[in-house]
Amino acid sequence: MIINTGTRTDIPAFFHKWFLNRIHNGFVLSKNPYNNQIYKYNFNPKNVDCICFCSKNPKPLVKNLDELDEYKQFWFTTITPYDNDIEVNVHNYKKVIETFKKLSETVGINAVSWRYDPIFITEKYNLDFHIEKFEEMASELHGYTSDCTISFIDLYQKVLRNFPEACEVTNDERLRIGENFSKIAKKYDIQMKTCVEGTLLDQFGFDSSGCMTQQVLEKAIGNNLKVPKGKYHNRQCNCLMGRDIGLYNTCLHGCKYCYANSNMKLVKRNQKLHNTNSPLLIGEVKDGDVVKEVREPSYVDTQTRLF
Repeated sequence: MIINTGTRTDIPAFFHKWFLNRIHNGFVLSKNPYNNQIYKYNFNPKNVDCICFCSKNPKPLVKNLDELDEYKQFWFTTITPYDNDIEVNVHNYKKVIETFKKLSETVGINAVSWRYDPIFITEKYNLDFHIEKFEEMASELHGYTSDCTISFIDLYQKVLRNFPEACEVTNDERLRIGENFSKIAKKYDIQMKTCVEGTLLDQFGFDSSGCMTQQVLEKAIGNNLKVPKGKYHNRQCNCLMGRDIGLYNTCLHGCKYCYANSNMKLVKRNQKLHNTNSPLLIGEVKDGDVVKEVREPSYVDTQTRLF
């Protein structure tokens, strides 16, 4: 089984105590955001092939990584150069880079990946700004990551509501970003990737197959996987999304471009319902709730091993 903690919220940044409690208790409950069905996932290390994290601030959980020694991990860390006018409660990128380095040294370069995401263009954050900052970051992360995934802003209705000045990144802008980022990445031995962005940037050496593909996770855990065809595939990419234990409208970073939050009032209301001892991320199990236990095996191919 693959556990995913990061497509709906940032668990390492805001819910690390809760997460470690769930590890110690051996299971977690996760509510489906679309129908309120509650699923139970067991944290048996023999069945959990990989825990995938996606975070803008891994530091709170990185301080306690020794408590995850029994588990294989894969970490996506988003490091972007925006100020608090865009990423209201996100730590300065220089601090996040330092945490990333410690994380890479602890879990290994194959188990960490850098996200520069999302890219948008404004008068302040123009093309030259992105190119300059990307090179600064790439030079710092050289030797600590082998790849970087970029994406361009998606203008969902909730994004337009919270970030009305946002605009689509044009094809010409995408091509300039792709060409320049690729040249910079080659200098620092970093493979550029995109996910669900088409193949436009492949001409510059980008890998557009996905950011959390089976091959990526196999490299992270050091084992081949035999995942049933179609398992975990719920997007237009080759990524293995795993069993997500997060919940929308709970992330306190307050990024204006966020697709996972409707508004901060709802986020703050949900935060008040968070109990670090509850099996659910938000709220408690109520009378009448039906909990479905998901019995999922390990998909590690015990016949072969990657070295």
